[in-house]
Amino acid sequence: MGRVIIINIVRFIIMVLLQVALFKNIGYYNVATTYPYIFFIFLLPIGLPNLLLFLISFLTGLTIDAFYDSVGVHAAACVGLALFRIFFHKITIEVELKESFNTPSLGIMGTKWFLSYVFFGTFVHHFFLFLIETFTFSNFLYTLASTILSSIFTTCIILLMSLLVYKRKSRIGSI
Repeated sequence: MGRVIIINIVRFIIMVLLQVALFKNIGYYNVATTYPYIFFIFLLPIGLPNLLLFLISFLTGLTIDAFYDSVGVHAAACVGLALFRIFFHKITIEVELKESFNTPSLGIMGTKWFLSYVFFGTFVHHFFLFLIETFTFSNFLYTLASTILSSIFTTCIILLMSLLVYKRKSRIGSI
């Protein structure tokens, strides 16, 4: 258990530093931006209590808000992502696996499950983020286009990052 905590603290620091130092300046004409710091939330252990997941997600978003000079936009989007994560795990993971502290990674959960988990979670995060950021429905098509393009961009970056640390293991259960 102590090892899991240390790994996640190091992972948090690395993801925040990458987001602030590198990915903050990468974008495509203010339409497609990447936010791979959410990979940290995706990789939190499966059996994490919901209250702790919401707290960690909120603090992650608040940390990014401090560097982006935004007022709680990332924190709200990360809490939305945590809500999606709970729902997705509830409908796709077997009961005995929900109480384990396994990390939902590409090698353990399988490509199809992991890709759908990351893409739809990224889409939910970005939709909340851009909708709260614009705070209007007048340019909804622009917001939707930004959400879709940024989700694709972020998903590609997250998949590249997960392939860098890919470890081939047997799949858990029959997911």
